[in-house]
Amino acid sequence: MDMWDVYDKDRKLTGKQMRRGDAFEQGDFHLVIHVCLFNQQGEMLIQQRQPDKDDWQNMWDLTVGGSALAGETSQQAAEREVEEEIGLVLNLQKLRPSVTVNFEYGFDDYYVIETDVDLPKLPLPTEEVSQVKWAAKEDIFNLISEGQFIPYHESLISLLFNTRHMIGAHKN
Repeated sequence: MDMWDVYDKDRKLTGKQMRRGDAFEQGDFHLVIHVCLFNQQGEMLIQQRQPDKDDWQNMWDLTVGGSALAGETSQQAAEREVEEEIGLVLNLQKLRPSVTVNFEYGFDDYYVIETDVDLPKLPLPTEEVSQVKWAAKEDIFNLISEGQFIPYHESLISLLFNTRHMIGAHKN
């Protein structure tokens, strides 16, 4: 069972850990990461989740995402998730998240990265991902409205696409 570090509201480690699936105590938070890979045409790499996943079976999603495990930094968690989910090795150690979103039980770091990915060379399917493809913002909006994409707020999807231009996507 995965273990998570517990943070306080100011994102400081408390020294406590919790087991994935356990109830959060008042004032306890955990760290989640998302990595959004973009190509030079401004399309985001999206993934379709495997049909046997606990949540969001067969749904399309952002490039990768998941919770940081106990002892991991945000960058280490992002690197691990990218490799586990789509088989791509990235070095994110010198990067800060492009955007951090606070949510009820934690902090969600989003890395916006521009990189060339040769899709046929990815070792897919993996345990978590059945397939990937490049998608424009409007394609993602259509998938959301059709109930085929995890129902993120369109404003978050727009922010991720706009962040690529506002601060410049990290090159990898």
